[in-house]
Amino acid sequence: MADDSRKTDCAPRSIQPAFLPDTQRRRVLKSVGAAGLATIIGPCFIRNAHAAKNTLKILQWNHFVPAYDQWFDNTYVKEWGQKNDTDVVVDHVGIPALATRAAAEVSAQQGHDLFMFLSPPPVYESQVIDHREIYEECEHRHGKPVELALRSSYNPKTKKYYAFSDSFVPDPVNYRKDLWDSVGMAAPDTWDDVLKAGTKIKKQHNIPIGIGLSAELDTAMAMRTILFAFGGSIQDEHGAVVLDSKHTLEAVKFVKALYENTMTAQVLAWDASSNNRAMLAGKIALCLNAISVTREGENKHIPITPNIQLTQALKGPVRRIGMEHVMDCYVIWKFAKNIDGAKKFLVDYIDNFRNGFLNGQFYNFPCFPSTVPDLEKLISNDPKAQPSDKYKVLGQLMTQATNVGYPGYANAATDELFNTWVLNTMFAKAATGNATPENAIKDAHATCKRVFEKWHQKGMV
Repeated sequence: MADDSRKTDCAPRSIQPAFLPDTQRRRVLKSVGAAGLATIIGPCFIRNAHAAKNTLKILQWNHFVPAYDQWFDNTYVKEWGQKNDTDVVVDHVGIPALATRAAAEVSAQQGHDLFMFLSPPPVYESQVIDHREIYEECEHRHGKPVELALRSSYNPKTKKYYAFSDSFVPDPVNYRKDLWDSVGMAAPDTWDDVLKAGTKIKKQHNIPIGIGLSAELDTAMAMRTILFAFGGSIQDEHGAVVLDSKHTLEAVKFVKALYENTMTAQVLAWDASSNNRAMLAGKIALCLNAISVTREGENKHIPITPNIQLTQALKGPVRRIGMEHVMDCYVIWKFAKNIDGAKKFLVDYIDNFRNGFLNGQFYNFPCFPSTVPDLEKLISNDPKAQPSDKYKVLGQLMTQATNVGYPGYANAATDELFNTWVLNTMFAKAATGNATPENAIKDAHATCKRVFEKWHQKGMV
């Protein structure tokens, strides 16, 4: 019997799917499932309903909430693959391996179709597709994304979306309520509260504050949170380096006082999970972390868990602000073998994001808020939490969380500085007395200037 199942969606050769009219662009995206986006032959997109099965390769981290990976790998991915006639292969690596794995794939010009970073990856802008089409389709379906997502995936200099952010992870303050109560203080509301209460708690109980000062992700986020709250930043909104300022000096002096009065030298060698382990072991009084701490405590029935409470971003002398803890940023490499399948996977995932939110136990918050319309209700009454509204505070962090490049956009320079731990080193050198606060800032500022100039010359900043 003759095969008459071939279908065509015709468009001028020069028109790319991202700039097709809305209805036609959605039709193109939907057609990807069975056979991949059409091969362009002459002036038409041609889709064969009986094309061979595709393969889609995804790399992402080992999620801090194991239940998420179980759902993603064993339920969602399998169902999506069956619906879209695609074998989906998901590989997981630990946080430290993400950077080296990405560099290796770019060097080899082969690897995964979808690669997930935990912070904006603008240094790879020349190696990835423009993800504009994905944003446009998701916005058509679900409304505008949060500003945090755009500032973590768009380069206003080049007008390119170098990544696609599906979600971010709020970074609440985790604190021991029993210890705060013991020194007569309510939940911390300001950074000054942390210094005052932390000093008393360390003297009375010999339990320190647990904020990292090492070369790792959580330290990088915490130091930026403090810097921003005190009014400092690496760059201004126009991309000019402004680190060496009186606001930065006050932030560095504060961290030095916090280290000397409330902490121990152990934080100088922490990795990204050290604060999790220390809090659940009862060895610290406060940390900045996602709800992976309390979720692990609840799931493993660790006795101390009910004493660990959460609060919003702390107020500094200038503003109340917090970093996102993790910024999910998917990229599709230019050398990916299944670019079209990767695009459709991301669009479909946003359609199903509420299931991801639930299976991640409120860890990943939506970049497209309408995908979880009952978010406030869900986080206000959690059956595992003690009290049941413990996670309600996360709703405040939806508007308090900011991006790595604040008050500007994340860019290749801020990315390089983030991943080479320049701010971590600046704060640690001053805190330990290896440099004066002034000299530590001047060294870091000089490094920032060099890095920004390098990327400016490349036309990326």
